[in-house]
Amino acid sequence: MYLSALFDDFSRSYIQKLIDKWNVKVNSKIISKNLKIENKSEIEINIALEKLDEVLPENLDLDIIYEDENILIINKQAGINTHPVPGEWGKSNTLVNWALFHCKDNLPNIWGIERPGIVHRLDKDTSWAIMIAKNDKMMQYLQNLFKERKNIEKYYIAIVNWIVKNENFKIESYIWRDPNNRLKMTTINPLNPKIAISYGEVLGYIENKFSLVKIKLETWRTHQIRVHLASIGHFIIWDNTYWNHKINTEIKTKYQLKRQALHAYNLKLKLYGKDMNFIAPLKEDMKKIIPKELLEII
Repeated sequence: MYLSALFDDFSRSYIQKLIDKWNVKVNSKIISKNLKIENKSEIEINIALEKLDEVLPENLDLDIIYEDENILIINKQAGINTHPVPGEWGKSNTLVNWALFHCKDNLPNIWGIERPGIVHRLDKDTSWAIMIAKNDKMMQYLQNLFKERKNIEKYYIAIVNWIVKNENFKIESYIWRDPNNRLKMTTINPLNPKIAISYGEVLGYIENKFSLVKIKLETWRTHQIRVHLASIGHFIIWDNTYWNHKINTEIKTKYQLKRQALHAYNLKLKLYGKDMNFIAPLKEDMKKIIPKELLEII
């Protein structure tokens, strides 16, 4: 359970297999999976990464926002994983598969061979602009931007339940893993709490029932936008983790939306010594929920 909380890329069953195959040691001793971890224990894990030739190139239908000899920016649709994960069905239909096809052999491996060139992560069911570095120099530069949180900004569009009354708002809290559910993050007594800060602006209302909001992140925690909005009573519609079943069913029936209504539409960063601004247009499944007059101001 402890390792599952630390490494959310890997399923709990995969970690159990690592333990069963003697690939995990605590204080230099091979352990069983029911061992209770004590403070200051030293944990050693031997993880065998996928070989690159086992992750095959695939020509997927992806929208390219920008490309040059150093960087590629994609408007990824919901439903596509960023990188392969352990398991028979986890090696295909990912952004890495497409990058291997599109960029051939011109990709760095700083992050590890299972996700070459991928600079940052995102939820499978969120659509947005994602960057792919095409060489080691650009990879290192973009990594430093994310690490320092300077000269880079990300803005999101979300549709949330109910009317958000404050036109401009700030959410600040501690956030991390829910002690009762490793698949969820929480602001209530989280494990290993980390500070999280989000800024929101209401762009308008839909059917006097939902709010269209723009979000800017000061910190970038896992599920931060989803958890923060849910914590103030305005969860993102069709969010299957932080959700309201009745409203999600209504949205699915009326608009055929099948994923959370969250899209990272604007990426600003310092590139080649210049301030550059990239827009990832909303996907059609979200656009059909938003009135025309609101689409024009996004």
